[in-house]
Amino acid sequence: MVGAVEHTGTPGAGPRASPSPVVVSRLLGAVAGITAGLDLPATLHHIVDTATDLAGARYGAIGVLDRHGQVVEFVHTGLDHDRVSAIGRLPIGRGGLGLVVDVAKPLRLADLTRHPDAAGFPPHHPMMRSFLGVPVRIGTEVFGNLYLCEKRGAAEFTEDDEVLVESLAAIAAVAIENSRLHGRLQDLAVLADRERIARDLHDKVIQRLFAAGMTLQAAVRLPTADLAERVEAAVDELDAVVNDIRQTIFDLTVHPHEHRGLTAAVLAVVDDMTRDTGLAVSVRLAPDLDHRVDARGADATVTALREILANTVRHAAATSVDVDLSGAADDLVMVVTDDGCGPHPGAPTPGHGHGLHNLAARAEALGGTFRIAAHTAPGTRVVWTIRTQVGT
Repeated sequence: MVGAVEHTGTPGAGPRASPSPVVVSRLLGAVAGITAGLDLPATLHHIVDTATDLAGARYGAIGVLDRHGQVVEFVHTGLDHDRVSAIGRLPIGRGGLGLVVDVAKPLRLADLTRHPDAAGFPPHHPMMRSFLGVPVRIGTEVFGNLYLCEKRGAAEFTEDDEVLVESLAAIAAVAIENSRLHGRLQDLAVLADRERIARDLHDKVIQRLFAAGMTLQAAVRLPTADLAERVEAAVDELDAVVNDIRQTIFDLTVHPHEHRGLTAAVLAVVDDMTRDTGLAVSVRLAPDLDHRVDARGADATVTALREILANTVRHAAATSVDVDLSGAADDLVMVVTDDGCGPHPGAPTPGHGHGLHNLAARAEALGGTFRIAAHTAPGTRVVWTIRTQVGT
């Protein structure tokens, strides 16, 4: 007799015995696999191993289905590598496996091969008779199935086995849904990041390129004496736009959750901006910067340093540059000093010119200031301060 069962209770049966402490401990261990941050395949492997061990099965597997009912993940235990290689193709959800999903109810069989919906086994697949399959579901949504084959020491699986495996299937469903929700959140984060980048490119780059083009167009009609000055101003603006594009690329390659800390970021920017320039570079960094300055303050400071060094390399004709980051508990002070020709007469002060205006605005947004300080020796001394954000 085949012995198919598609219910979880027996009318008139006495109260079910409470699960043993060992069983409870193993079920809690399966739940802990989800909360421990294991990836989905590792969690499913743990659940299958637990199910086969507690129910006394020789073989076990979980088949995960996509929205169209196709098997997209198949985690199994009990077959060695050589047998798996010989079988080749993974199950596609036909026969008893498909029936578990179709009816969304548990299925216990004494002999799988005698079920009318049995599809047979592929070549090299071991013979399997006793069968216990339960849907992996939350509510009415079925994510796949968890099934066991070949009960050790008995002809078929028991009702207690069925209840136990249903519990593990529910845990597997939570793991699968958590994984899918996490993937959706990541997709949303990527979309949000793309929108932010698009806004930055529009506000910082495209509009400025358009303005620089208009400036050059208007310059054609100017007297020769004024033409050179206007073209030089447009070229400076284009240099600043290029710097903004580089910063946008930098933001793409260093995701916020991969923030490297201010110390490493400062050293990377100094190297990037001064490499092959011939400048003698000195960098002094307070030892506790990474702990005192949060990601927002660090990103703003690195952006400011990139802009300052870009101006030094392009305009100062300097031979050396010093970068010093220090400050008290609630403040960060960055001083950049070069020995170049210094600001030329009539140079824009903070608040005038896109680059300097942006530096001042970023500092003010973080409760600080940006200024070109008085400096008696040849060269330029730039001071950037912000209020540190950690702990406030």
